[in-house]
Amino acid sequence: MDPLAMSAIPPMQNRIIPTDRLALFAFSVCLLFAAFYQPLLSLVRFASSNDLNSHILLIPFVSAYLAWLNRNTLPSSSSPNRLLGLIAFAFSGAVLICYRYVANADVAVNDQLTWQILAFVGCVLGVCLMCMGRATVKALAFPLGLLLFTVPLPSSAVAVIESFFQHTSATAAAVMFKFAGTPFFRDQTYFQLPGINLQVAPECSGIRSSIALFITSIVAGKLFLNSPYLRILFSLAVIPLSIFRNGVRIFTIGELCVHVGPHMIDSPIHHRGGPLFFAFSLIPFAILLLLLAKFERNKRAVNAAPAEPIAHAH
Repeated sequence: MDPLAMSAIPPMQNRIIPTDRLALFAFSVCLLFAAFYQPLLSLVRFASSNDLNSHILLIPFVSAYLAWLNRNTLPSSSSPNRLLGLIAFAFSGAVLICYRYVANADVAVNDQLTWQILAFVGCVLGVCLMCMGRATVKALAFPLGLLLFTVPLPSSAVAVIESFFQHTSATAAAVMFKFAGTPFFRDQTYFQLPGINLQVAPECSGIRSSIALFITSIVAGKLFLNSPYLRILFSLAVIPLSIFRNGVRIFTIGELCVHVGPHMIDSPIHHRGGPLFFAFSLIPFAILLLLLAKFERNKRAVNAAPAEPIAHAH
């Protein structure tokens, strides 16, 4: 390696966070875990028993791994920012105060945890700002932002998302039935097919796999794409992809019930076929990611290419 190139690389020890700040950060995080012990334990139990929120258990590990990948790119100096830290703590305090006003015996577990875990994430941000500084937090913005996915969606948001995918998936399936020439009558999410009636229920909306695919798109976009616009485009593409995947599932089950027999409504492809259709959706997902990455590389190569000299006539 060129000695001059080696000398241009900042020494590793300058990029390591001082030991005293790390110790303070670790101590503060331990205090946070102690203060939020009950909500965090409830979150683990809730996510372990709830399919829709099972991804929550993986998010802290993914966030920690991404932070570890960025360890060599952290700024050499980052002064603690107590003002922004206090703002983050004030936000968490306001969230907890609101929770105290709305909490009652009738509030669902996930609605309670929404407030409590959002306050916990705000406190984690406050600790990071006060212990490691604004520049370090900025460098770790993505892993820290990913922690927001540990906050369970409130019941109202789940109902809206379920309804959206329920109706759009039914529309996609209706287009497929029409294209296949299968006679049917549709009323919202109800289908009357030859020999059987089907309903696209909320639990058939595919919300779980759609959320998992959306989170995967955000992480994959961060790892493989540099342009924020392409990352947003890639993540938004998950919505039509999820609708199409769920429409294919409804169409497949309906066609099996028509051409094989109504008993196919109780077949494994209906009750346990979700992972199979999710795996199939990863194929166009990966193809789109590769195309966007290739487009980005080609664009970068064009911009880096030297301009051709202009010939002048004599």
